[in-house]
Amino acid sequence: MEKIQTSFYSPEELKEIGFKSVGENVLISRKVSIYSPQKISIGNNVRIDDFCILSGNITLGNYCRIAAYCALYGSHGIIMEDYSGMAMKCTILSASDDYSGDYLIGPIYPENVTNVKGGTVTFKHYSQLGACCLVFPGVTLNEGAACGAMTLVNRDLEPWTINTGIPVNRSRPRKKGLLEKVKTLQIEGQ
Repeated sequence: MEKIQTSFYSPEELKEIGFKSVGENVLISRKVSIYSPQKISIGNNVRIDDFCILSGNITLGNYCRIAAYCALYGSHGIIMEDYSGMAMKCTILSASDDYSGDYLIGPIYPENVTNVKGGTVTFKHYSQLGACCLVFPGVTLNEGAACGAMTLVNRDLEPWTINTGIPVNRSRPRKKGLLEKVKTLQIEGQ
């Protein structure tokens, strides 16, 4: 019987990629670019859609979703805890060059002529990004924090808030009804 190839890697193919770890029920598009897979850990029930870039030290918890065209640059670390995610075209930077003019910019130069700074970007449980958000190095999206489309996240976000703007501003509190939905998933054994 002929095996049908889908647009997502099979569990066997995911193991062959060489991830640090990979859980169950993981859907990763064949069109995702993966760099240094040995530095990437993936939990259960994760989905990563077409044309995403995963690079560097990345840890994805359970029930994480990364929509199409997202880029995660994890040289200094990116952690997405359970039930966190991002809509299409988000960019997560864990490092940034020095644009002052005193250093050269880009990975083509040796470290002695650049000044790259960074820090781990952390998505706490239930945090979410709307479409086209940009997250700067060292930022923490605390539990339940969410951002509207095209938000520039250059500072830590308060728990259970909705945030918008360039740069980010707190807009209003976020409801917690989703926590009851999570309990339903856990009861049903999903």
